[in-house]
Amino acid sequence: MVKAWSVEWPEGLLPGDAAWEEITRQFVDAENDILITNEMPFGFWQPTRRPFDVHAAREWAALHERALDTLSRLPVAAVISSRPVFTGNRLVNEGFVLIEGRYDFLHQKHYFPSEAGWEEESWFELQRPGFDVVKVAGVKVGMLICTELMFVDKARHLGKAGADLIAVPRATGVDHRMWKTAASMAGIASGACIVSSNRVGSRPGSKLVFGGRGFTVDSDGFEVSTTSAEKPSIALEIDLTLTSAAKCRYPVYVKEPDPTDSIVPTFRTAS
Repeated sequence: MVKAWSVEWPEGLLPGDAAWEEITRQFVDAENDILITNEMPFGFWQPTRRPFDVHAAREWAALHERALDTLSRLPVAAVISSRPVFTGNRLVNEGFVLIEGRYDFLHQKHYFPSEAGWEEESWFELQRPGFDVVKVAGVKVGMLICTELMFVDKARHLGKAGADLIAVPRATGVDHRMWKTAASMAGIASGACIVSSNRVGSRPGSKLVFGGRGFTVDSDGFEVSTTSAEKPSIALEIDLTLTSAAKCRYPVYVKEPDPTDSIVPTFRTAS
């Protein structure tokens, strides 16, 4: 049985620093497991204000490029994460999986908030649309990056495509209510387990605070566990018999209307 790990990693994390060495020690017995990191986990969070800062974007993308080797050396079967990739005009937020050092594309973020602290709409664009399911360490995996968790139709789509696990990297604040509600609905709608990770802490001098609290939700939509300062890494066992059975329960089995079907109006005559 494969475990999927949720984490809360510190704001400003750098590959190879003291915090990273402590993180590595948390996975010494996880060689068969899948680790889901928080959203774009390295360095300080950049899209805090408008306008788009080309110089900061280039540096942030380069940091994540350099960190791929560090991520690939974690003692787990697979690492699922996201990173900023500079496109020449803006960034894309690209989800990926690392398996034995091999980089495979998973997904690009589609939905971008636009508010103080999260001015992603002016920093990011989408170049490769789609919400697909791939096999990772024997588990069918889909990905929703942060805000995408709010769109339950995307979770349902991934469940219909066979996902056993939906990985949700986040970069969210201290109010966790909406995120946990959305994760429960995603599990209910998809019949998949939801594993989400978040960054924690703040940049010196910044009022923006990330709230940590990575969490796991089972395929019935029940929260199983949550990270904390005392326990920054938690694991959920993915039972494929349960996720398979969940695909047959309400409301996952409910068929959607066929858009090609013509709707013929009915009229009632006055009696």
